[in-house]
Amino acid sequence: MNIKLCNCNQTMALDAKALAGALKLDAPIIIHTELCRREAGAFQAALQSGDCLVACTQEAPLFAELAEQAGAKHELKFVNIRETAGWSRESKHATPKIAALLALAGLPEPEPVGSVSYRSNGQLLILGPAAVAVQWAERLKDQLEVSVLLTDTSGAELAAVRGYPVWSGKLSSINGYLGAFEVAWEQHNPIDLEVCTRCNACVRDCPEQAIDFTYQIDAAKCKSHRDCVKACGDIGAIDFARVARARSERFDLVLDLGATPGIKLAQPPQGYLAPGRDPLAQSLAAGQLAQLVGEFEKPKYFAYNEKICAHSRSAKAGCNNCIDTCSTGAISDDGDRIKVEPHLCMGCGGCASVCPSGAMTHVYPRVSDLGRRLKTVLAAYRGAGGKDACILFHNAESSRELIAKLGRRAQAGKGGGLPARMIPLEVHSVAAIGIDTLLGALAYGASQIVLLANRQEADEYGVAVERQMRHAQTIVSALGYAGTHFKLLASEDPAVFEREIWVLAPARTVADAAGFNLGQEKRGTLEFALEHLARLAPTPREEIALEPGAPWGEVKVNRSTCTLCMSCVGACPVSALVDGREQPLLKFIERNCVQCGLCVSTCPEKAITLAPRLLLSSQARTEQVLHEAVPFNCVSCGKPFGNKQMVDTMTGKLAGHPMYVGAGLKRLQMCADCRVVDMMENKGEQTIFGIKS
Repeated sequence: MNIKLCNCNQTMALDAKALAGALKLDAPIIIHTELCRREAGAFQAALQSGDCLVACTQEAPLFAELAEQAGAKHELKFVNIRETAGWSRESKHATPKIAALLALAGLPEPEPVGSVSYRSNGQLLILGPAAVAVQWAERLKDQLEVSVLLTDTSGAELAAVRGYPVWSGKLSSINGYLGAFEVAWEQHNPIDLEVCTRCNACVRDCPEQAIDFTYQIDAAKCKSHRDCVKACGDIGAIDFARVARARSERFDLVLDLGATPGIKLAQPPQGYLAPGRDPLAQSLAAGQLAQLVGEFEKPKYFAYNEKICAHSRSAKAGCNNCIDTCSTGAISDDGDRIKVEPHLCMGCGGCASVCPSGAMTHVYPRVSDLGRRLKTVLAAYRGAGGKDACILFHNAESSRELIAKLGRRAQAGKGGGLPARMIPLEVHSVAAIGIDTLLGALAYGASQIVLLANRQEADEYGVAVERQMRHAQTIVSALGYAGTHFKLLASEDPAVFEREIWVLAPARTVADAAGFNLGQEKRGTLEFALEHLARLAPTPREEIALEPGAPWGEVKVNRSTCTLCMSCVGACPVSALVDGREQPLLKFIERNCVQCGLCVSTCPEKAITLAPRLLLSSQARTEQVLHEAVPFNCVSCGKPFGNKQMVDTMTGKLAGHPMYVGAGLKRLQMCADCRVVDMMENKGEQTIFGIKS
């Protein structure tokens, strides 16, 4: 790939020789000064010989146009090294970072993920007070297929021409997404607006003037003379005997003009706009509606493996992390599994970050693709002589502009820009950066990982992200890696953000970078990362205590109450608890345990407790006996079945039961075959069939 670098009118100090060496290029790099102007010919010439990477994003539209004019058929890529590296008070030391950014930009695009489709025909429901809802209906009726639900009928008149359906009532619920909203409400008023012909007979005949041109009865004024009913006649729009009637309709779009949104989610579904009472916000929302007609696609951001999901077993509660974290309402309980509505998912990835087993994974980008980017960036940074690399994960929207503002402030001498050791890495959402990526980045040689969230991301996922960071920090600190390795920042003010990043001191990291690849299987990736960090640890440890909620730990069993019924083995979704096959044994493989608590909630004797910790010795991979019992031999044939503790407990509890008097109690001490034989041989024994009414 041809690399075209420009020092942007000599505002950046670029070392062509050092960059070529760091990137292991055969040909030298030429530093241009005005590539987008006077030297544009050099760019067009480069296009003729192969793919081209231009280290400028400001003039990307111009370069794309020049490429089109030249009839170039090769790939054209862009990368920003100006605001992210060249414009900084440490620009003279930014060569390793620039090399890393160029290496990152040269990677091939990852394989595309699946998509989710929407179809909207423009069927719009406007709901809210009549005073504003009717006005917006009149403005939008020529663009969209409008319907109106009046939640407050005071202060407005309905149009003389019935140009769209109008209902009144109290909103019950709104569910769905763009192209598939289900709206339910209850009609309380005696006048049904969809039946009413607006002939004004009721308005004219009402002695209390309780009906105005909203064609709804004001209950405070009405004295129940029923003159309006007579005036309405056979039309039958007025019915005082009507109780609250539930109604529902389907719509493609919803414009909610109520003071309180009908959908109270941090991220409401696409196609639902709730601007509130602000006229400007209402105008902006109305402008968006016309753009939401047609067919649309978005990525399917997640993948779900229900086989290892620790949500529930046999209606016993386990892990609810993903449900509790999701801010869009896309994840819900579905029996022993969870259900994800892909049309509601906005791709934050918080569910994958908090999932202990890896049943839920984020695929935009995939962890494997993100790992390749990390590995490439850090290798190029080290290869160019860089030290103490700090990875700055940020989203593609607000945070990208914030970083650009920092660079402009530095170029104008009003700020420091990004430190030379801080390498920005753009992702769809920083909430998707889980503990596997955090520890994997450290194993690859990063000194620190900083997540830059906007205010909304921090409010929705900050607690969950910081909890994952605490688990990771506890581990690396216990292993002797000094310093603060993980930081979540939530600032939209350039000056504040700049102060926060320049006070970060480098933290200790591994002496040698790991060679493994991050994978989609979360527990496997974590095992590789932890093994590498533990092997090179300044302070080797075999056991690290963790706070509750950590995805590692041991299971403790009270042997005096456990009957080895093996209910916990059947409930464990990750095979951390196993039985003894032919022996009455309960065994535990600690590396598999995700501390979901299903064994605790399933155990009938309440004999199990959890103890979060990280065990780094080989013991974590081997089966450890938690409880064992003496086998119980059948009193008839001598064949072992069950265990003595279980049989003794069972006979002790049932000894006084009438059904188990005499031979019945003895049969509890027999194997299944002998129990049947004994019942057939004792034909004179009283049975339920011998009882006469």
